[in-house]
Amino acid sequence: MTMEFVKDISVVIGLWVVFYKIAAWQIEHRGRRNIELAEETLALFYEAKDVIEWIRHPVAFGNEIDSVIKEENESREEFEARKKVNFIFVRFNKNKELFSKIHSLRYRFMAQIGKEKAMPFTALDVLIKEIITAARILTILWAEKNLPNEEARKIHYNQIKMNESLIWNSFAKKDPINAKMEAIIQSIEAACQEVIMAKGTLHGLLNWTFKRKKL
Repeated sequence: MTMEFVKDISVVIGLWVVFYKIAAWQIEHRGRRNIELAEETLALFYEAKDVIEWIRHPVAFGNEIDSVIKEENESREEFEARKKVNFIFVRFNKNKELFSKIHSLRYRFMAQIGKEKAMPFTALDVLIKEIITAARILTILWAEKNLPNEEARKIHYNQIKMNESLIWNSFAKKDPINAKMEAIIQSIEAACQEVIMAKGTLHGLLNWTFKRKKL
């Protein structure tokens, strides 16, 4: 074996070591960014769960009602209905920044973690709209008094109860919003914990990168 061959082998090995270190650093750096994103996302979803529980808390306070002003040509029934449901809008507006932050984080999550893992973001958005929509519907339903017959009154009553179950937290296992929120939390936990736990090592990061390339 000539000295030149030994030198060539040394150069090749040296270059391989450099390239390996660079690749390892890139993978670890990408992994750290993904872990940080997963941790931030998970924390925000936990906060959103608590906030939604507070938004739906059935006890309203004076400042959440007194801010409603009677509009011109508005009946007393319509005014009282708007006052009764106003706490939902007050509490939501106080936490609008949190929901906007989660919504904007969705695109980073899709880009770094994967589109297929971002479904909890959509589910949370749908859940919030469901609560807000129910509150708006109740401002109409609560104001309706002159119903033509018993059948209409029964339908009206059932509609009210269904929408009230969306805006008021019953704190029961069968509560429709709590059940959906729990499913959302479980889904985002699964997506984020996979990143946080499985990709915390170089070996895990290499395996994850290899799998991503095969997809």
